[in-house]
Amino acid sequence: MILLFRIGFLNVRLLDLIDILLVSILLFQVYKLMKGSVAVKVFLGFLSLYLIFLIVKAVEMELLTAILGQFMGVGVLAVIILFQQEIRKFLLLIGKTTVLERENLFKKFPWRRNAQEKGFNITPIIEAAKTLGGSNTGALIVFSKSSELKFYAESGDRIDAVVSKRLLLAIFNKFSPLHDGAVIIYDGKIKAARCILPVSERDDLPAQFGLRHRAALGMSEATDTLVLVVSEETGQMSVARNGVVYHNLSAQEIRKKVNDYLFEESSDEEGPVESLIKEDAKKAEKEKKGKEAKAAS
Repeated sequence: MILLFRIGFLNVRLLDLIDILLVSILLFQVYKLMKGSVAVKVFLGFLSLYLIFLIVKAVEMELLTAILGQFMGVGVLAVIILFQQEIRKFLLLIGKTTVLERENLFKKFPWRRNAQEKGFNITPIIEAAKTLGGSNTGALIVFSKSSELKFYAESGDRIDAVVSKRLLLAIFNKFSPLHDGAVIIYDGKIKAARCILPVSERDDLPAQFGLRHRAALGMSEATDTLVLVVSEETGQMSVARNGVVYHNLSAQEIRKKVNDYLFEESSDEEGPVESLIKEDAKKAEKEKKGKEAKAAS
């Protein structure tokens, strides 16, 4: 292998630089997955414990070394248990971007394009969301294009019915026994209702995000889905995808997000929840300046 230069007794090769670059990229991706979640604090706690173990081992405190050594001996298993959600997200990210993934492998073929073009009519869903938002009726709708999400569907009631506006309105009616939970839509059908979704543990979410928004965000983090949320408090419509929330969207914007997800393998766009936080901060600053201007006049 090509020798680039030497640092003392170390021989630095081209392969070493590539190795360092790949490790840096890997660590950066892990940081992005963990950013804003409780996992960062858990990781710091685990790291602190490991440093304490090294210190007590260096000063030959035998009892503490033996106790902490037993814990460090199962360190890999402990990491898997503590960071199972982050590991799942990381593997899901790799699975979605790999060349062998089913959607990427076959989407260029003519028959695959024809199947995508057929799709199903999302107009009843958009119209139902508009009606629900107008009456301040909360709703949670999960779109899936690659899986029936049997694990989550089994947590609710199986329906397996063709999507229609009236059916969605009946499900999310406040007096319906099916309204408390999510609806899962796959292959043009409502597979199940009253489904329980995983709740995001992020601690940097805006105050106006309630349990529905957290469930939508958690579902988008754990699975390759798009989740539509209708707020019960404000009637505003939002969409969650890949751990990113697009807040207060119009019906046309909702339609575009859903079509991009179902038919076009949408690209990364806009910022994550942090963009919403910045937007709220700008609005608050603008209102503050307006009040100061009125007080001065």
